[in-house]
Amino acid sequence: MLSGKPIQLIESHEEEIARSILRAIRHHSGFSHLSGLPDQELRERGEQILKNLGHWLAHGNEQALAREYEALGRERFEEGVPLQEAVHCLCLMRNTMIEFLDEQGTDHDALALYTEEQFERRIARFFDLLLLHLVSGYEIAWRHSAQLV
Repeated sequence: MLSGKPIQLIESHEEEIARSILRAIRHHSGFSHLSGLPDQELRERGEQILKNLGHWLAHGNEQALAREYEALGRERFEEGVPLQEAVHCLCLMRNTMIEFLDEQGTDHDALALYTEEQFERRIARFFDLLLLHLVSGYEIAWRHSAQLV
């Protein structure tokens, strides 16, 4: 069961959530490389996921996600962003989305709690997929770079 309410909340507040993620990147010492990237690039990347979350969860084309996040992994390698930092950023995005939903004060009856738990599990699987492809693209770029040396 994939409830539309959490997705609608996230998609309708994508700018607010993206700003929160951007603030965290700018103020967390663990993002020394990503914090050097332009606000617009970071915000657009976050908003792209947040705006289209319902589509990706319901109809997402895993091949399209694989291509996109492998390309992002290669891009982060070429920018000199440590892999740990790129992974941490996706984890931050997932956690910020979940925290946002928790702050919305949803109903706490058994069905609402079950629906929320199922949604969080679905989000976790989605971000696991993004992380796997990000790391794969990063490793491909790293191997290619090592062969050139």
